[in-house]
Formats: sequence, C-alpha cells, structure tokens
Amino acid sequence: MDLKFDFLVIGSGIAGLTIALKVAKYGKVCVVTKTRIDETNTRYAQGGIAAVTHQPDSFEKHVKDTLIAGAGLCDENIVRMVVSEAPERINDLIEWGINFDKNSDGSFNLAREGGHSEYRILHHKDNTGNEIQKILSEQVKNNPNITLLENHFSIDLITQHHLGKIVHKNNTDTECYGAYVMDLQQHQIFKILAKTTFISTGGVGNLYLTTTNPTIATGDGIAMVHRAKGIAENMEFIQFHPTSLYNPGERPSFLITEALRGAGAILKTISGNEFMNEYDSRGSLAPRDIVARAIDYEMKKRGEDYVYLDATHIDKDELQNHFPNIYAKCLKIGIDIMRDYIPVVPAAHYLCGGIKVDKNGLTHINHLYAAGEASSTGLHGANRLASNSLIEALVFADRASKHAIEIFKKLKYQENIPEWNDKGTTHPKELVLITQNMRDLHNLMSHYVGIVRSDSRLERAFSRLEMIYHETEELYKVSKVSQKLCELRNLITVGYLVIKSAQKRKESIGLHYNIDHAANITIKEL
Repeated sequence: MDLKFDFLVIGSGIAGLTIALKVAKYGKVCVVTKTRIDETNTRYAQGGIAAVTHQPDSFEKHVKDTLIAGAGLCDENIVRMVVSEAPERINDLIEWGINFDKNSDGSFNLAREGGHSEYRILHHKDNTGNEIQKILSEQVKNNPNITLLENHFSIDLITQHHLGKIVHKNNTDTECYGAYVMDLQQHQIFKILAKTTFISTGGVGNLYLTTTNPTIATGDGIAMVHRAKGIAENMEFIQFHPTSLYNPGERPSFLITEALRGAGAILKTISGNEFMNEYDSRGSLAPRDIVARAIDYEMKKRGEDYVYLDATHIDKDELQNHFPNIYAKCLKIGIDIMRDYIPVVPAAHYLCGGIKVDKNGLTHINHLYAAGEASSTGLHGANRLASNSLIEALVFADRASKHAIEIFKKLKYQENIPEWNDKGTTHPKELVLITQNMRDLHNLMSHYVGIVRSDSRLERAFSRLEMIYHETEELYKVSKVSQKLCELRNLITVGYLVIKSAQKRKESIGLHYNIDHAANITIKEL
C-alpha cells in the first residue's frame, strides 16, 4: 500500500496540527502520529503561551527578556520576528476555539514566569497545552482534507539515497520525497509519497531517567533527519525544568508549572531555608537554567533527593482556581499544597536545539520542513525563556505552511521509490536486549550528560554510547522493525548528537554547564 499526499505532517502537537489545518485549504494532507493524536508534548504544557497583549508590556521588553535568557546565542532577527508575529498567532488559536482565562472586565488574565519582566503569559488554568491540543485535535479530525493515521510510526525519510545515489550532509540538492511508515497494529511498512514533508515530532526527554515528557518523546524526527544527512545544531542545550513533582517511579514526572512560582511560591531546602537569593537576585523567578543548577547543587551539597516548593502562603482560592490539576495531583499522593510543602526535583523538559531551519521552517533538505521542539530556529539560544515554545511553534508552523503552499503545485511525486525490504530478518527472540540497552542509555545520559557536565563525564558517556550503538545496529540489521527498537535507535542517535555538541562547546553558557570550562562562573552565580 502506497499513499500520496500534497502535504505529509509527522507529529500531532501544536506545530503539526497547526500546519495541517493551514495547508488543508489547498491540498490533501496526511498527519502521522505514533500513538493517539492527543498524546504529545503539547498536551503536557501546563504554564501557557507568551505574547505581548497589553501595555505597559511591549515587543521590546519581550525581545529583551528572550535575549537575556538565551545568554547571547539567540538570533535577534528571529526573536523580533517571533515576538512581533505572536499576537496574530494568538488570534488564530482564539478563532479555532481556544479559551484563555480572562478577568471580569474581559481582559486576558496574564501570568508571569521566570525571566519575564512583565505579566504576558496567556493560559487556560494550569493545563493550557491540554486545552490547545484538545481543540486542534477536534479541528483536524473534522477536516475532510486531512487523513489522520494514528498508531503509525515513521521509520525513515525518503531521499535520493533510496534511489541508489550517495547523499552528503552538505549537499544543497538533497530532496525529501516522503517517508517509510509502519502501521503498528498491522505491522506493515509502506511508503507515503509527498510533495512536501513536515517534521513536528517533539523533543528528546526520554534520553533521561527523569523527564516531564511523555514516553513517546524519543527524538524520532531529529534522528530521521540526521540519517537523511540533514543538519542538527545546539543539541547540548537540554532544558531541565527545575520543579517536577518528586514521586519516585512515576514516568513521566508530573510538572509543577513555573506559573506557581510566578504566583509567589518559594523554593526551600528540606530544612525550610530559602536559598535562591544566594544564586540570583530574581530568587525563585530566575531563569530555568539558573534555578535547575541551584537545586542540583543544593541537593548534592546536602545529599538530599529533592527540595521543597512552598505555596502555603498563596491565597487558597487562587491555588484552587488557577492550579486545580496541581492541587488535585498532589492531594492524590497525600500532599495538600495549602498546608504542605511540595517536594520537587529537576527533570529533562525541553530541547532548545534540534533540526536547523531558516525563517520559514525549511531544513537543509529541499521540501522538508521542521517546526516545534524538534527544530532549532534561533529563538531560544542557550536557554528557552519560559512559555516561548508554544508561540515559536505557532509562528514557524504558520511560516512553513505559507512557504509550502507557494511551492507544492510545482512539485511532482517521486514514483520509483523501492518498497521497504526486510528479507532475511526475524523478530528478536530476546526483548531484554532492547530494554537493557534503553536502561543503560538512560543511566549514562542522566549521570554524565545532565545538568552539570565535565570533559571526563562526556568522554565516558561517548565511549559507553558507542558500545550500545554497535550492539543495537547489529540487532537492527537482523530484526523485523518494531517501535521499541526504532525508538532505541533514534534515542542513541540524538544522544550522540547531544554528547558531540556538548564536547564541542568549550564554555559554560546557558543550559550547558561544564565544570572544566566554568572559569568565569562562581558557585554563587552558577
């Protein structure tokens, strides 16, 4: 079975579904997602979406906050573009039916998060991402021009390589013709040929033992683009959210949104002492990289497994009305946040690098776009400003859609692509080979390539990863393709990219903190 579409969208978060809805007016669209349409990183985004919607806020203030958080590595032109186009993209969401919280006078009820100089975060209680995901999913399901393939796994992008031609990373004439996709229920692999293809597969959180990401966040799109000789950049910048709920054994970790600190919650040691003012004048509202390192340092210094977040002094009505999911989740495990401190720990949360794209979301491979967390646009630099991710996804989804709409009618399908060939392969007799390698990968990334790194840790991580890579590739060559094997292979690829990027970065900046290259940073500055 081969399928043909004008637009192929791989991934069903805010970026992918926005693209699908915008291009569906012009041609036939296919959305491929490996579980349900609504199981995405977007769904788990609690905090909100940043945009300038009122005075005294301004574009200049939002730009400045973003540049400061990015530690000098943002592309200022991209920052200004995203910030200036943000209000219009917010209007898109409202037209689709997203209900942001409002005050009694009809104005937006805006929150403030770490690194923001103004209240500019639009939100829907403490489950903004879930609200966006729900509405966009409904719109896509009801659109007659969109074919939705749930429980389908994209294995590899199709390029000239599959026509027997040698493709190099710096080739300017490499083209994407679609993807090989596996029906996870029928266990069949087929081709989807497309004039234009969009990668919106989310992040890489499951490289780590502790992550706020759903289990599907395995870097599939980034790995596919790397194998297709595309370019990834800034992969060393993994943002660890400072405050995930400490609840051993739970995966993904439950996120305690930064908006709770914006409402006044304070970080404390287990003994009850405030500590963030020792690291930054902004205290508990410092940017995430500073807060995460401070918590990591305090935990290691004291030999403790977590720190506390104290919200007991916040108005009880505000806690219940603005943070109902956090209140309910904590209460479920015996913590009443109106009376009790919340145990929290940093968790892998967001990738600030990814597939390198231009201002229209176009990758180095012709007719292939990327948007959302899988992409590297230049907005985040060395550290993402809180709640900038959803607006980035919207802006680049809009731009990628417009660019693809302009060119797709001029393009033709590549007809002579070979079928997927798995002759001579068998189903693995011992799945423990996959699960153990995944466990080893989680451990080496968490212990050696986490919040704080060193040259020796990175070197050790690379040598251990190389062994896991060779074992997994040997297994892949002789095995029938499965989701678990492909996800392991993809995580190994993105793990390699993270480690190599970290080794090249001979400085401590933003989310990349290497104790061997931190001469200008004291412990108190972190």
